[in-house]
Amino acid sequence: RVRDMYVVSAPVPGRMRRIELEAGDSVVADRTVVAQIEPSDPAFLDVRSAAEARATADAASAGRTYAEAQVRRAQAELEFAQSELKRIRALAKSHTVSQNDLDSAERRAKTADAALAEAQAALRVRQSEYQVARARLMTPASRRGASGCDCVDVYSPVSGEVLRVVTESEGVVQSGTPLIEVGNPVKLEIVVDLLSADAVRVQPGQRAIIEAWGGPRPLEGEVRRVEPFGFTKVSALGIEEQRVNVVIDLKEPREQWQRLGHGYRVEPRIVLWEGRDVLKVPLSALFREGAQWAVFVEKGGRAELRAVEIGHENGLEAEVTKGLEPGELIVLHPGDRVSPGRRLENRARS
Repeated sequence: RVRDMYVVSAPVPGRMRRIELEAGDSVVADRTVVAQIEPSDPAFLDVRSAAEARATADAASAGRTYAEAQVRRAQAELEFAQSELKRIRALAKSHTVSQNDLDSAERRAKTADAALAEAQAALRVRQSEYQVARARLMTPASRRGASGCDCVDVYSPVSGEVLRVVTESEGVVQSGTPLIEVGNPVKLEIVVDLLSADAVRVQPGQRAIIEAWGGPRPLEGEVRRVEPFGFTKVSALGIEEQRVNVVIDLKEPREQWQRLGHGYRVEPRIVLWEGRDVLKVPLSALFREGAQWAVFVEKGGRAELRAVEIGHENGLEAEVTKGLEPGELIVLHPGDRVSPGRRLENRARS
């Protein structure tokens, strides 16, 4: 899947024009228009609601006028305080006025400046209230332009390609309706859902081998994240299983896997452990002898019981850490007829 996939949704309800983009088309962030929506007309007000809206607009207009007067008053007070401060500073240089008079003049100037800022903030609030009240009185005819259509342009949030067009045909859409999916196909990641019992053995940084993807050879990958949240999935046999998503990054150059795309199927194998010069045997040759693992080893044409210690195993083979030497012949699939000292015949040589 694309690492960062974006589902572009309708920001407003209305009639959407047909989307001309197709899957695979390039898009540029905040420049490519992926859809155009003509917003729905607002509902008409009844007589009572219209009268209340007009009264609210008149009240907001009066509040705005009052706030403008308060700003003018504060400006006059500030100009007077600044002029007074200028005169007292000039007198203070000749020691005509006391320091207390100078401090009082400076305080009055600062207070007047703060009062002006407060009045200007109140004016902005009143202007916003007036605009909201006027907006309630708008009609569909007053909202449209000369072309008769006031469409909202929906832009692509990222640069990349169109992955899928969800809603292609022209029609009425609601706010939040998925329209198109975009993403950068250069940034692919692999998601594999493992059984939770297997996921606890996986750690970020472990090597992964990507097979059955369609190329001539397996690809190299690396585990980036093991998600902490499991989910229930029903298997093909109808069994409920707890699964965990494991995210794998491709480590090969993009030229090696550029034909892969979003939603393609691959078969990853995660390497939990690997080593060199490992002595291993098939699991089918091992059996329990008391509390230990054991195998039958061929010695002079007869079976010899040998206790062994095993390390890592992968479901098919097991690492032998003690009890065997490289090159020794062992019995595969030992049955009840095999016992210590029993004569053996090598089927591979017969």
